[in-house]
Amino acid sequence: MTTTEDPKVATPERELGRDRRRKEDRRLITGRTRWTDNIQLTGLLHMAIVRSPLAHANIGAIDTSAAKGVPGVIAVYTGADLDAEQSSLPCAFPVNSEQAPPRMRSIAVDKVVFAGEPVALVIARSAATAKDAAELVEVDYDPLDPVLDMEAALQDGAPLVHPELGSNKWAYFELESGAAGTGGDTRQAVRDAESDDDQVVVRRRFRQQRLIPAFMEPRSVVVDPNGEQLTMWSSTQVPHIVKTMTSLLLGIPEHKVRVIAPDVGGGFGGKLQVIPEEWLTVLAARHLGKPVKWTETRSESLLSAHHGRDQIQDITITAKRDGTVTGLDVELLADMGSKMGVFTPAVPVLGAFMYNSIYKFPAYRFAVTDVFTTKTWTDAYRGAGRPEATFAIERIMDELAVELGMEPLELREKNWIKHEEFPFTTVAGLTYDSGNYEAATAKAKELFDYDGLRREQAERRQRGDVKQLGIGISTFTEMCGIAPSRLLGQLGAGAGGWEHSNIRMLPSGKVEVVIGVSPHGQGHETAFSQIVADQLGVPFDDVEILHGDTQVSSRGLDTYGSRSLVVGGISVYKAAEKVVDRAKIFAAHLLEASESDLEFTRGRFSVKGTDKGITMQDIAMAVFTAHDYPENEEPSIDAEATFDPADFSYPHGTHLCATEVDTETGEVSIRSYVCVDDIGEVVNPMIVEGQVHGGLAQGIAQALFEEAAYDESGTLLSGTFVDYTLPSAADLPSFTTDRTTTPSTTNPLGAKGVGEAGTIASTPAVVNSVLDALRQYGVKDIDMPTTPYRVWTALNTAKGTAGRGDEADIASPGAGLGSTASDISKGDTQGGHL
Repeated sequence: MTTTEDPKVATPERELGRDRRRKEDRRLITGRTRWTDNIQLTGLLHMAIVRSPLAHANIGAIDTSAAKGVPGVIAVYTGADLDAEQSSLPCAFPVNSEQAPPRMRSIAVDKVVFAGEPVALVIARSAATAKDAAELVEVDYDPLDPVLDMEAALQDGAPLVHPELGSNKWAYFELESGAAGTGGDTRQAVRDAESDDDQVVVRRRFRQQRLIPAFMEPRSVVVDPNGEQLTMWSSTQVPHIVKTMTSLLLGIPEHKVRVIAPDVGGGFGGKLQVIPEEWLTVLAARHLGKPVKWTETRSESLLSAHHGRDQIQDITITAKRDGTVTGLDVELLADMGSKMGVFTPAVPVLGAFMYNSIYKFPAYRFAVTDVFTTKTWTDAYRGAGRPEATFAIERIMDELAVELGMEPLELREKNWIKHEEFPFTTVAGLTYDSGNYEAATAKAKELFDYDGLRREQAERRQRGDVKQLGIGISTFTEMCGIAPSRLLGQLGAGAGGWEHSNIRMLPSGKVEVVIGVSPHGQGHETAFSQIVADQLGVPFDDVEILHGDTQVSSRGLDTYGSRSLVVGGISVYKAAEKVVDRAKIFAAHLLEASESDLEFTRGRFSVKGTDKGITMQDIAMAVFTAHDYPENEEPSIDAEATFDPADFSYPHGTHLCATEVDTETGEVSIRSYVCVDDIGEVVNPMIVEGQVHGGLAQGIAQALFEEAAYDESGTLLSGTFVDYTLPSAADLPSFTTDRTTTPSTTNPLGAKGVGEAGTIASTPAVVNSVLDALRQYGVKDIDMPTTPYRVWTALNTAKGTAGRGDEADIASPGAGLGSTASDISKGDTQGGHL
């Protein structure tokens, strides 16, 4: 994987823009880290969970006698034993404020609503004993009809996941530009287009398949109930949220709860949750007065950790014959699964403001219906609503280009916001502060050799090659840094989007920085050290970043939504500014000069026009000794800052993908992938490259490989990595990446988010390229993932040969080549990706 941009070499005085290897990596790759499962405490007990094999059933008798009789078993609990204490899991963003949410138990009592729901706990002296004993717990189930299809779930007479609600519909959210005063009436735009020969209407249904975050480190929890506090170690993205919710909902005084997120091995949104297992570990530990550990198996993780995506998208676009877009209507069904997590109902709403993307639609409507089904609950997965939005708009723009007979990139350019039009208020009501879509696209086209590949594509078509070339486009933007707090409040969020940091100057001049965001692979320790080193003029290695422990970092809203740098990093920047301001007061006193006569450069205050000066380190020691400091001042230059952005940040980019599609086997291979992203000013280019590459891998995986599939009874078919296909490095191409820069105007660093950009943009680029190769055969759409079997089936269906076994036409791919579980459930033995 290569970049065409030379790394930005910082000057000796400057850290921002410097390639720095991540300082946290040494301990991570040499085995000197502490994962939650590595935590060992005196008297530690181990918990195993008995999970329902059925998706929907009433619970009868539970016989725990055999499990209790196993040597080494300390206790066995059922839902009935814990129900009075377990409260209800929190949903911080319910969207629907008109009705009370269903009670979301950590452990089922009388009914299960997804396969994998906890029904009993076994606590033993060893993990192996607990797991063996859990298999001896016998549960009588009275099966109920599963609820698996969203449209069927909304029909009269459908089985109800939560009967107390009277419906499987939870919430309906609508954003309409005409009503909001941000644009015209979308329905009228559709009616006008339908009655005007000079306009077109294109309607498509797209399917966002269900995905599993598949983080590297399985979830793990250790709870110690002893001492003055209850201490929880958890592999979580959100230690502060876990602490607050545990206190509020389990009735433990907040100052008596400490949550520690030690080194966390990935999350991708999958650990943005108050999970049932955290609270079950708390309840077990408190009952027994002993520390308890729970660590999931990989199959448990795939089965019961929350999933992502899973939407039906009905998209209508209207345009004039010259390609000018006139309206966009988006109607979604969103599968929440069986329960509501912290952000479950809000995920599609986060995308509501992004379907219009970079285009100047005069009329726009978005509507989503949240639906309960008897599947594992869904919540945020890398991008959270914005990948779904980008996929829909970039797919429908390609469909519109086909309808109009226009070159797809020219159609986009005709309708996007021009660089001189920023700041630009969109039809969805957001104000994009900066951008240059023309520059990013021009650079991407050059790196991709766009015109040359189009010529090659035409030649292959003319020759009738077996392997056809497809070219896919995705020009995107996204909203990063989940904030500002006031807007989140208007949308129904339970908390704001601010972030907090604290900088402590030690007597020796070293620096401790306490942050509220909690890393799980992003490089916070390195990037934030670079910010502080620049601001304070101290060496990079003299900065220590402290995080993840609510007793050390008492305030914070944690890590998700590409907010770490543009919210958390800015709070660090502002705290450092305050340290400099405080230090200036002491410097003036010690130098016997006026503050207005001082300059601060590279960590040293100097008196203008003289050689008199004092370093930040000398000031730190002088403040510590406190022998000589200004009257009416406290002897401290420490500072803290809370930053609440006035707006989101809006990175953007152009992604171009060339695929070769084998029309005999359906195999898809990526020949070339180029992306040019504009993420504002860059702190550490090396970290940025890693974030982009990882994001591309996950977005491409949705397009080609991954799907969480269920059978007709609600059993997860993709419950292991044998059936849930993750790409390896060998399955991915070398990426060509580059950047353009238009600084954000909403924060002093000029930075924009990057952590989700690759995932958001890449999926439609790949799918558009596959369809671009196949449209000549009459293929209009293929549900993701576009496995060889699905491509082969689409080709044969378009030719009217599917199911005929016509060897004279397109040959069937070989059997057993990595089919998705969904394909297998439909009778496919033909194969997925090689």
